[in-house]
Amino acid sequence: MNMLYLTRKAEFAASHYYRNPQFTAEENLRIFGKCSNPNGHGHNYLLEVTVKGVVDPHSGFVVDLKQLKEIMNREVLDAMDHRFLNKEVPEFAKQIPTTENIAVAIWQRLAGKLERAKLHRIRVYETPDLFVDFYGET
Repeated sequence: MNMLYLTRKAEFAASHYYRNPQFTAEENLRIFGKCSNPNGHGHNYLLEVTVKGVVDPHSGFVVDLKQLKEIMNREVLDAMDHRFLNKEVPEFAKQIPTTENIAVAIWQRLAGKLERAKLHRIRVYETPDLFVDFYGET
């Protein structure tokens, strides 16, 4: 049996700021620069969810694409699209919503939700030339 990898993309827009409450305002500004602005700033994120599995001989699919899309919409897009991550997404109430932490949070939201395929990789682009890959290692 051949292991295949399938990737589905989605986009979402969200705002955030970087600030560690243990730092002074000056330290936050020094470490995070303009990203520490308490009014936040936004990004148009590109999400890639890659799953792995073998082809089902009855359907010819690695994963039910409709199910994958529904899970991504319910668990990620409905929760993060057009949201202020620091204030509206529970994972970021006490965690800085860096692209790294966003990728991990998305993995945790999707892990174990698919019937046939297994989650392989989460890739989150913050900008066209900056992205993070997470493979579930903790």
